[in-house]
Amino acid sequence: MANRTDPTAKSIRGTNPQNLVEKILRSKIYQTTYWKEQCFGLTAETLVDKAMELDHLGGTYGGNRKPTPFMCLTMKMLQIQPEKEIVIEFIKNEDYKYVRVLGAFYLRLTGVDTDVYHYLEPLYNDYRKLRRKLADGNFTLTHVDEVIDELLTKDYSCDIALPRIKKRMTLVSLKLLEERRSALEEDFEEEEEKEENILPVDESEEGAYEKEYYRGRSPARDRNRDRRRDSHRYRDRDYDRDYDRERERGRGQERDRDRDRERDRDHHRVREERDYGRERDGRERERRDRDRDRGRRRSYSRSRSRSRDHKDREGGEYRKRHARTSTSPRRNGDAIEDGSTREESRKKKEKKEKKEKKDDGTDHPDPEIAEANRLRASLGLKPLK
Repeated sequence: MANRTDPTAKSIRGTNPQNLVEKILRSKIYQTTYWKEQCFGLTAETLVDKAMELDHLGGTYGGNRKPTPFMCLTMKMLQIQPEKEIVIEFIKNEDYKYVRVLGAFYLRLTGVDTDVYHYLEPLYNDYRKLRRKLADGNFTLTHVDEVIDELLTKDYSCDIALPRIKKRMTLVSLKLLEERRSALEEDFEEEEEKEENILPVDESEEGAYEKEYYRGRSPARDRNRDRRRDSHRYRDRDYDRDYDRERERGRGQERDRDRDRERDRDHHRVREERDYGRERDGRERERRDRDRDRGRRRSYSRSRSRSRDHKDREGGEYRKRHARTSTSPRRNGDAIEDGSTREESRKKKEKKEKKEKKDDGTDHPDPEIAEANRLRASLGLKPLK
């Protein structure tokens, strides 16, 4: 595959060299037309020609974060892993500034700490202008020394997280590096040498001061030299302090982002729990309402059945009482006058029975006649008087 690392390439910082670039940026580089058309089949020798065609540097730009050709060539260098001598020649190239910056960027990603300081610090003296593409697609003006300072002091450059390196003061204390000497200090020394070679004009007026100056032991010059040395030492110290401050500020921002992210996650969790509690309470309320309605319907049906049973039980007695006091003209063959009460009907019945008994002659004082009348009544004949 064209996107695979060279099998002969060595691992950088314990991983595949292409893994130094984030996965999302790698996939975007693989999908660009520049990578497919211009970077396919490049070698360490032909890559120089493509690097000489660069006219700007940068990471990604635009709404879809399209990578620049500078990033594509950096990715190609990570893929083919050129020799260290080739990278150093890139850095020492004074004719093409973008080739120099490309080599410095690759060395910052893959080189050891001592090589990074040794080969990149001399580029502080390069003040040539560079065009840099911003995230919105516009260009801005920068310089080579500014890019080198960003590589040595920042954690991110061109949308890539730079590997961490040791502080320069630590390497100096371990005697892995020499103390840094500024180019201005060399200019000052040259001027001092010129001044030392100048003979004093009037020895009588200047006196011992010119003698000392001629002998190279000028107190003012010694104080200036000590002051410059101290200023360089303090500047390195301030540089390390600023670098530590920037790193601490970056870590503080990371902690703030993590804290905000954790707060948002807790807020979302609390909101979900509150919504779940509300839904659960709503379901419980609905269940209680259904149970209450079911209980009401059950109690209503029980009350209706009880009222029906009560009416059934009471209905018999009611019908009996109603039948006893009804105004129907006949009941069981007994003639009952309308509007008569129970007692009146009973009395009428008794009178009628007595009258019938008297009419049939069975109550005759003469026993023989009474017996005959009973016989005649059974036969349906009129009684004897």
